[in-house]
Amino acid sequence: MQLSEWHSGVLDPQGPIAIAERTILLNSTVIMLMVIVPVIVLTLIFAWWFRTSNHRARYLPDWSYSGPMELVVWSIPTLVILFLGGIAWIGSHELDPSKPLTSNATPLDVEVVSLDWKWLFIYPSLGIASVNRLVVPAGAPLRLRLTSATVMNSFFIPQLGSQIYTMAGMVTKLNLQADHAGIYPGLSAQFSGQGFSDMRFDAVVMQTTQFAQWIETTKKVDHALNTSSYAQLARPSVQVDQTLFSSIDAHLFDEVVNGAGMLHTMQTVQNNAAVAAP
Repeated sequence: MQLSEWHSGVLDPQGPIAIAERTILLNSTVIMLMVIVPVIVLTLIFAWWFRTSNHRARYLPDWSYSGPMELVVWSIPTLVILFLGGIAWIGSHELDPSKPLTSNATPLDVEVVSLDWKWLFIYPSLGIASVNRLVVPAGAPLRLRLTSATVMNSFFIPQLGSQIYTMAGMVTKLNLQADHAGIYPGLSAQFSGQGFSDMRFDAVVMQTTQFAQWIETTKKVDHALNTSSYAQLARPSVQVDQTLFSSIDAHLFDEVVNGAGMLHTMQTVQNNAAVAAP
């Protein structure tokens, strides 16, 4: 990884979820360094003090029990486990992906479908959709519903936080927020076949007025997302260009969920039957 890539990763958070996750990462690192650094220092000190040329060093191997040493050996790991466990316990509840974010801004609902090998973003309340381009307003909570039309995948925008899986026939929920305008890279974090490495998208965060203009521009595009165009889109393809759809079929996301689930069930039954066959 190049040094420039750190500027657009998890250490450069652009939303409340990512900021909280970075805090957990840094706190955990400091707690572990509180053990690792003294161990390294003491190892060097012991090696230097008990060197062959140091005749003042006393080597006392004939002992069976030391209360102070037992206290140190057991208390330090116990404290580390308690601290790390506490951070994990609190963070896992506060950063529950399905937990709505508190904000005075109006939330934006987005339905996400992972395909081979591209991302489909549907805006049900706006009646528009896009491929490999997630456009959202700055400061507004994002309520994402995610599914997969094929194999299991993983949705991740490092600078916004909370990687989450997409699965056929199931819906997962994710709440995010971007505080500042910009373009943040999104990717698939789950290997899913030939086009996995190019399964990326742009999370474009705009100011409210710019987002409203983008909606109006998108509605003028001569592309409709219906059953026919979705069937074409669902075919496996790599390095797919960003595409906008000015209209969508109602309940398309639910139909994808149910259709993918039925297909998965049929494949499972067929596979089980093939295994059970003599």
